[in-house]
Amino acid sequence: MNAPVQVPEIDPTQAAALADRHEVLLLDVREPHEWEGGHAPQALHTSLGTLDPSTVPRDRPVVAVCRSGNRSGTAALQLAAAGIQVSNMAGGMGAWVEAGLPIVRSDGTAGEVL
Repeated sequence: MNAPVQVPEIDPTQAAALADRHEVLLLDVREPHEWEGGHAPQALHTSLGTLDPSTVPRDRPVVAVCRSGNRSGTAALQLAAAGIQVSNMAGGMGAWVEAGLPIVRSDGTAGEVL
């Protein structure tokens, strides 16, 4: 019997630094309206309901992101089960904002967490 998959967590400040250096891919799995309201500048979007691990780039580890860390935890488990090296961002975009990290809309203007 296989042990349950364990997914490590990463804090937003560390995730942002690694993403800035292109060492990880931030994968935002929130709903489209949440993404449009604002997201991490470095992130790629796919909602949890449409997540297909086979379409996720595998050139670097993935950090799954959502609003609070719950949906991204589910996404991270799916990605890990598909053999992708993944972490879950602890506290989600709420913690990202609390850490003073930027949030943008797709047009580059300041965003907010919905």
